[in-house]
Amino acid sequence: MLASLANRWQPSTHPAKGRPVAQTHEPVAIFGIGAMGHGMAASALRAGIPTIVWNRTMEATRGLAELGAQVAGSAADAARRAATVVTMVTDADAVISIAQDGGMLAALPQGAVWAQMSTIGVAGTDRVAAIAGAERPDVTLLDAPVSGSKDPAERGELTIFASGPDEARPRVTPLFDALGQRTIWAGETGAGTRLKLAANTWLAFANEAVAASVAVARCLGLGIETVIDALGGGPLVSSWQAAKLQRVAQGEFSAQFALSLALKDVHLALEAAGSGRLAALACLADEWQQAVDQGLGEQDLTVVTRVIEQQGETP
Repeated sequence: MLASLANRWQPSTHPAKGRPVAQTHEPVAIFGIGAMGHGMAASALRAGIPTIVWNRTMEATRGLAELGAQVAGSAADAARRAATVVTMVTDADAVISIAQDGGMLAALPQGAVWAQMSTIGVAGTDRVAAIAGAERPDVTLLDAPVSGSKDPAERGELTIFASGPDEARPRVTPLFDALGQRTIWAGETGAGTRLKLAANTWLAFANEAVAASVAVARCLGLGIETVIDALGGGPLVSSWQAAKLQRVAQGEFSAQFALSLALKDVHLALEAAGSGRLAALACLADEWQQAVDQGLGEQDLTVVTRVIEQQGETP
C-alpha cells in the first residue's frame, strides 16, 4: 500500500526552475499551515519530498500550491494519500479534532507514520497516544515537537526532539533532515515532549533575561545600545539573545514566536512539573499574562519588555 502511494504520486514542476522535482521519498501530508507548518511544508518541498497540505482555511495553502504542494480538500483526503503525516497545530484539542473529527486517523494507510510535531504537553501527548493505540495500532506514532520559530522553519533549520520506536527512524529521516538542522532522539514516545518542555523553560528564562535587563537599563537611564555594547560578544549572551536585543533596540516586535504561544508552553511545563514547583517560572507566567491581557499576545515574546518597563509607573 505504501509503495503504491509513492508510485501514484505525479511529479510536480518547480515554478522557479521549470523542471520536475525529484520524487525519491514517500509522500508526506502536513496538517496545520500556520507560520510553522507553512515553513515546514516549504522546506519539505525544497528537499524534493512529495508534499500534501491541509488547513482549515484554504487561503493559507495558496503559496505552497505554487511551490508544488498538492492541496487536499479534507484531512481524510490528505491522510489517505500519504505514507507519513505531520500535525502542526496549536494544542491537543486541535490535534485530536483533526485525527478524529476530520477523519485523518481512520484514513491513514496501514503501516503509516504519524509524526505529532505540535507542542501539546505531557497530558496532551498521552491523550493522543491513547487514541492512536486504541483506534489504529497499525500506525506508528512519533512524538516529535520542534524548537525554532518562523524563520528557522522556512530555512529548514529547526531542532527536532523526536521520540518513538527505533524502527521508524529510517522512514522519517529524509523528512526530518529537510525540516531541521538536527534531530535528537530522546527515547520512547513521549520523551520528545518532555525534552521540549525543558528546552522551552530555558527559552523562557533566556527571553526574560533580555527583557528584564533592557527594562532595568532604561529605568536607570541607560540606552539599550550601551547594554548591547557591554554584553555583545561575551559568554553570557547567546546568538538568539543577541538577535532579540537588536530587535528590541529597533522596537521590532513582530512575531517570530508569538507571546501567546510561548505562554502556552510555559503553562504546559508548569502543569507537567506539578503544583508548588518552579515558583520563578510561575511568576514569569503571571508577568507574561499581563502582556497578553493588554492585547500583546500576537506580538513576539520579547514584547514583555514593555510590560516590565511599565510596572510601577503612575497611571
